[in-house]
Amino acid sequence: MKVLVIGGGAREHALCRSLSLDPDVSALYCAPGNAGIAEVAELYPVDALDGAAVAALATELGAGLVVVGPEAPLVAGVADAVRAAGIPVFGPSAEAALLEGSKAFAKDVMASAGVPTARSYVCTTPEEVDEALDAFGAPYVVKDDGLAAGKGVVVTADLAAARAHALACDRVVIEEFLDGPEVSLFAITDGVTVLPLQPAQDFKRALDGDEGPNTGGMGAYSPLPWADPKLVDEVMASVLQPTVDELRRRGTPFSGLLYAGLAITSRGVRVIEFNARFGDPETQVVLARLRTPLASVLLGAATGTLHTEPPLNWREDAAVTVVIASHNYPETPRTGDPIVGLAEVAAEDAPEAYVLHAGTRREGDAVVSAGGRVLSVTATGSDLAQARERAYKAVGRIRLDGSQHRTDIAAKAAEGR
Repeated sequence: MKVLVIGGGAREHALCRSLSLDPDVSALYCAPGNAGIAEVAELYPVDALDGAAVAALATELGAGLVVVGPEAPLVAGVADAVRAAGIPVFGPSAEAALLEGSKAFAKDVMASAGVPTARSYVCTTPEEVDEALDAFGAPYVVKDDGLAAGKGVVVTADLAAARAHALACDRVVIEEFLDGPEVSLFAITDGVTVLPLQPAQDFKRALDGDEGPNTGGMGAYSPLPWADPKLVDEVMASVLQPTVDELRRRGTPFSGLLYAGLAITSRGVRVIEFNARFGDPETQVVLARLRTPLASVLLGAATGTLHTEPPLNWREDAAVTVVIASHNYPETPRTGDPIVGLAEVAAEDAPEAYVLHAGTRREGDAVVSAGGRVLSVTATGSDLAQARERAYKAVGRIRLDGSQHRTDIAAKAAEGR
């Protein structure tokens, strides 16, 4: 099978890495890709938001499967264009991708499906904003209704800051604060059958101790030793299957990757948000633990044959990923800085630790930064403590001027806290 992956971040590098190790994949392409992905896939330029261009490229390459990585192309209908060209595609239609593209739509689906979530108001005027903020009180949870690259959510005790963020959005969802730890759970689905992956936890704040501004994610780990062993079964029954069933009932079946962001509250599991694609950086640790070859599972979701796939096989190993971000991320990140130490990690730490590229590009013989989140340094180990030690040892070999990373990814979980 020839596979084309759309996107150019660390999530796509993780997907390409797994697909490159799959004996069923005869050729692997990525568009537009990045400097790291170029080591495992053949890169092609494409406007990832242009469905016709993506479909034309897939046709030209003779792709038997297209995997759409990021959310923006999905909401823009790229998967629809590829399907219309008769090529199997892993990723939901534009209508189904509204589950991520509009938080108000997601709330409506959850209400119809009986999925537990935070109480909320959808606001479009300053008066509605003030009423909602007053109703819930601090801490305030304010979410841009549309896509915001993981940075459209403000959680703050500062009323002025909450109001300012709300008024900067065309439409905003204001909801009650959910206490308790957060969990990310992915599921692969063909619109009927739902196949859950292993849960992970990511770290959204920029600084140690969950301080600083929200980011797209500064690291992640899996498994979660503190989580209830029945968590996946519970979320399957109360969240994932009902949501997939409701979207099918509405005539907008969801096939692809359904990502549930969950809060494990004192009142039980609650959905914080849905995403319509693999999450970044959780994908890096989840795929590091997946033993089952990836291509046939993704193809099963794309062709409606997921029920024929055997149960997923997981490694016992734990995995940790640490994001190295550029200077001044997430505000106005600096780009164009040389990255040194990549060959050192490959020579000294592989295969237990490796580097997945996010915002990079090649300039001559050098690899330079090209985005806010630059690298995801990922490692596996017999437990979280060993995986964490290996990840940070590899991080220590990387040199990028002005870069930043959190030093506490998975620290509490590794210590049994």
